[in-house]
Amino acid sequence: MGYGLRRWSAAGAFLAAAAFALLAGAVASAGQQAQDSSSQQPAPQPTATEQQAPAATNSQGQSEAPATPPIAVTTKVVNVVASVRDKKGMLVSNLTKGDFVIDEDGRTQSITYFARDTDSPVTIGLLVDTSASQRRVLAEERDASQVFLEDVLRPDQDKAFLIHFDHEVELLQDLTNSRDKLQKALNQMDAPQFSQPNQGQSPRGQGGGYPGGGPGGGRRGGGGGFQRPGTTLYDAVYLASDEVLKKQMGRKALILLTDGVDRGSKESLSRAIETAQRADTILYAIYFAEEEEQRPFGYGGGGPFGGGRRGGGGRRVPQEEHVDGKKILEQMAKETGGKVFEATKKETVGQIYASISDELRNQYSLGYTPEPDQSYGYHKIHVTTKQKDLAVQARDGYFE
Repeated sequence: MGYGLRRWSAAGAFLAAAAFALLAGAVASAGQQAQDSSSQQPAPQPTATEQQAPAATNSQGQSEAPATPPIAVTTKVVNVVASVRDKKGMLVSNLTKGDFVIDEDGRTQSITYFARDTDSPVTIGLLVDTSASQRRVLAEERDASQVFLEDVLRPDQDKAFLIHFDHEVELLQDLTNSRDKLQKALNQMDAPQFSQPNQGQSPRGQGGGYPGGGPGGGRRGGGGGFQRPGTTLYDAVYLASDEVLKKQMGRKALILLTDGVDRGSKESLSRAIETAQRADTILYAIYFAEEEEQRPFGYGGGGPFGGGRRGGGGRRVPQEEHVDGKKILEQMAKETGGKVFEATKKETVGQIYASISDELRNQYSLGYTPEPDQSYGYHKIHVTTKQKDLAVQARDGYFE
C-alpha cells in the first residue's frame, strides 16, 4: 500500500511535471505569438499610410488637388445688398425673395439666397475730410459722428474705424467695437498745419497710421519740407477698402464727410471705386458744399488762404478749374449701392446720420450663382422689384 502510494505519487509527479511543461510551452508559444503580433502589427500601418499619402498627392485620378479651386469658382455666390424705397422716399422692409429680380449682363439670375438685414453685423468706416475747405464744419462733424456711433454701433456685433484725410491719409482708430476709443479718436481731429515743417513725423502723431502704413507717423503722402494743401479723398477710399474692409465679412459701409473735391491723391477715382466694389463696400457721402471764397487758386500755391501767391513775391498761380464734388460723390455712391446726402441748415449732419442708420437696419441681402462660363472683368448688375412703383438702391456691378 505504501508502495502503491509512492508509485502514484511518482506517476502523479511525472504527470504534473509533464502538464506543467506543456502549459509552460503553451504560454511561451502564446507569448511569442503575441510578441510577434505586437512587433509586426504596427509596421503595416505606417507603411500603408506612407503609401497612401503619395498616392493621394501624386494620383491624377480622384484626389487631384488643383481640381478644388475651379469648383469653388463655379459655385460662388455673388452677394448684393439692396435698399428699397417707395414713391415718397420711405424705406420698404416687408418684401420677400419673390419680389426681386436680378439681371447680370442682361441675363436674369436665379436668387439662391435672401435675407432681411435688420440685425446682422455691420462694419463701418468713417472717413472725415480735414482739409482747409472743411475746417469750418469739423466741430459739427465730430459731434454728429459721436452721436451716430452711440446710436448705431452695437458693441457685441458691430465694429467701426476712423480715418481722416487732408494732404495725407491717417488712421486715427483701427477697427474696434469700443465707443470710447472711437470718441477719443474723433477728438484728435484738427486742421492740418500747412506752415509747420514736416520732419518725417506726423504733427498729430497719435493715430495708428494709415492701414498697412510704415514708420513716420503712419500717414500716406507728404514728405520732407513744408506740408502742402490737398484733399486725398481717393486715397482714403482706396486704403479703407483695400487694407481694412476687404478682410472683413458681412455688410460693410464707408461714410464720407467731405466736399467731394480731390486734390493730390495717388489713386484715381475709378481705382477707388473699383477697390470699394471688390471689397463689397457701400459708400455713403455727407456732402458739404465748398464755400466760394475757400477754393484754392492752385495746388500748393497758398490758395487755401485766399492769397494766390507763393511766398511773398511769387507770381500769381492761375485759378484752379472748378470740380463738381457732389457729382463725384454721386458717382461713387451709385456704383457701390450707396447714397449722397447734402448737409444744409434744413438737414443737419445729425439728421443725415439718422437716415443712414435707418437704412443700414432696413436692407436686403440677395445672392445668386452666376453662370460658370462667364468672362473675367466687370459684370453689370441690375436689381429691380416686380412692383414697378418701388426704387431699388444697389451696386451697379462687380469685378470677377
